[in-house]
Amino acid sequence: MIPVSAFRLVRLVSACLLAGLCARASVVSAAERPKVALVMKSLANEFFLAMENGAKAHQRLHASDYELITNGIKDEIDTVAQIKIVDQMIMARVDAIVIAPADSKALVRVVQKAIEAGIIVVNIDNRFDPAVLKAKKLKVPFVGPDNRKGARLVGDFLAKRLKAGDEVAIVEGISTTTNSRDRTQGFQDAMAAAGVKVVGVQSGQWEIEKGNAVAAALLNEHPGLEALLCDNDGMALGAVSAVRAANRTGKTRVVGYDNISALGPLLKDGRVLATADQHAAQQAVFGIELALKALAAKTPQGQLGEVVETPVDLVTAP
Repeated sequence: MIPVSAFRLVRLVSACLLAGLCARASVVSAAERPKVALVMKSLANEFFLAMENGAKAHQRLHASDYELITNGIKDEIDTVAQIKIVDQMIMARVDAIVIAPADSKALVRVVQKAIEAGIIVVNIDNRFDPAVLKAKKLKVPFVGPDNRKGARLVGDFLAKRLKAGDEVAIVEGISTTTNSRDRTQGFQDAMAAAGVKVVGVQSGQWEIEKGNAVAAALLNEHPGLEALLCDNDGMALGAVSAVRAANRTGKTRVVGYDNISALGPLLKDGRVLATADQHAAQQAVFGIELALKALAAKTPQGQLGEVVETPVDLVTAP
């Protein structure tokens, strides 16, 4: 007969062995989960904060499927910092990088380095320059909306309130980014179709204060402007302030792009006429899901395709 104390000892040893096995199993499980890095632009921009929150919510629902690392830069034009982040992710040996590049050309070289290291790369929000990718013999899938189409939706809505010959101006983002060029072109398409004259295109670099300064300069140069078309909502917020300062409220209309929550009250009271919703909270999720599928199927980078178009919708006053 084994004494009671011996039974207790056996149970204790068994429990320890079981706990050890469970701990090892947990470690192995965590090690086997792919690491996905989300590399964004400025988290001071509400759009990218919503993107990050959407990605984190998705990872919590799929915690056993992958680990998520999120990164953002201080401002929209800090390409050097974003390049450093990608380098850090390469050193960390992540399995996939989902990136919204600050510059459509400047980030290609470090992305090439990541791909050569065996990392799956998916492009979201701002598309890499196709010509630069071709020159580097790279294929990076773009997951995101047709920005030209989205801006055309907003521009067409504005055009219904204008007449042929009216003067408008465009506050664009960073001219070296594909999404800024596409949105500006979409606005220009709509104005051309309506016979409206675009008298100026200047960069507000995606930021509220710079958008305000550019809008103020355009209003000063062209005091009869009927509208300011902004490549994102941050610059639209700046434009609204410039319109107020120029005593043009109700006379110079403002439109934006992104549908950030801060724009809601301005849409409601008419200070902003319209914007486009490209579903920020889901943008990164679409990219992450593509990366996870590629990792699970062991699909090579070069076979991931080129474009996965995601929704973009016109948003007006509620």
